[in-house]
Amino acid sequence: MDATPRLHLQGVVLPDGEPRDLWLVDGVVRTEPVRDATTVATGGWIMPGLVDAHCHVGLEMHGAVPAERAEEHALADRAAGALLLRDAGSPADTRWIDDREDLPRLIRAGRHIARPKRYLRNYADEVEPESLVAAVERQVARGDGWVKIVGDWIDRGIGDLAPLWPQDVAAAAIARAHALGARVTAHVFGEQAATELVAAGIDGIEHGTGLTDATIDAMAARQVALVPTLVQLENFEGIAASAEEKFPTYAAHLRALYAGRLGVFARAHEAGVPIYAGTDAGGYLPHGLVGQEMGLLAGFSSAEHALGAGSWRARAWLGRPATLEEGAPADLVVFDADPRLDLSVLRRPRHVVLRGRVVG
Repeated sequence: MDATPRLHLQGVVLPDGEPRDLWLVDGVVRTEPVRDATTVATGGWIMPGLVDAHCHVGLEMHGAVPAERAEEHALADRAAGALLLRDAGSPADTRWIDDREDLPRLIRAGRHIARPKRYLRNYADEVEPESLVAAVERQVARGDGWVKIVGDWIDRGIGDLAPLWPQDVAAAAIARAHALGARVTAHVFGEQAATELVAAGIDGIEHGTGLTDATIDAMAARQVALVPTLVQLENFEGIAASAEEKFPTYAAHLRALYAGRLGVFARAHEAGVPIYAGTDAGGYLPHGLVGQEMGLLAGFSSAEHALGAGSWRARAWLGRPATLEEGAPADLVVFDADPRLDLSVLRRPRHVVLRGRVVG
């Protein structure tokens, strides 16, 4: 790519809410004036780049897709202002994205780990419990400090959600991941798997519709992260309807989990569980929905909480610079109105700046 331009922006910078001037040079933020900088924005609201903390680049309904399609996923997220993505499981090899300065930064969790015939076809590294630790070792090598296991799924023998792993097996796998320097998160819908996995030492829960009050308290005490994926949960009714004839108990369970989801998440927020914005894009949902997800998060918390969950707090959680201070990566989004007052503006960024270049 051509040499990085020198840019100047002026506006209200979040999260501190103070009017400031920023200069972008060589892909980083500068807070003192620089020569020959081109002003690209004045009078807007400037945020650190948004974060989709649960998506799947290179994955669609039937499994991995070609690089050209994965590029479309990444570009859709970029257009929405999501410049840092946590890929929460994918069979696709997306390492080539790391060499593209025009695509969002990607933090991978390797491939989902599930049991045979207990998850979506073509998605997971499928193993029986005695091989879970070995699978974790494989996926640590494929990831960027994260591993994703499938915590529960329908057990056709009982006709309802059930955990995939005995708690002691899960604890051993989580301990092994920790020894290798990785954090572990899990797809969980129901009550039992969430309770057991939090007790087993897990670092994150994805979806989390079945969190009990006791599990919420344990998560808050250990600061176990929750990524609710609210836009994905809107599919529960369709899943329940399609399963109702054959698995009525499962269908009723999903409907009950959906009905109680906002109360569960509100209790988690009030208890101090760290909550982050993730869309579950890829697989069944399109990319580029992070602004919509943040708006839904505010439904059980507040606008300020939702903004942090999809920007500065999520960045800090993922080990990236959280605010637009001197020397921070020049990854940011500019809006025409104050998102603290109107979260809908998150869906309409004026400018998207990645690595110091205006890309949208």
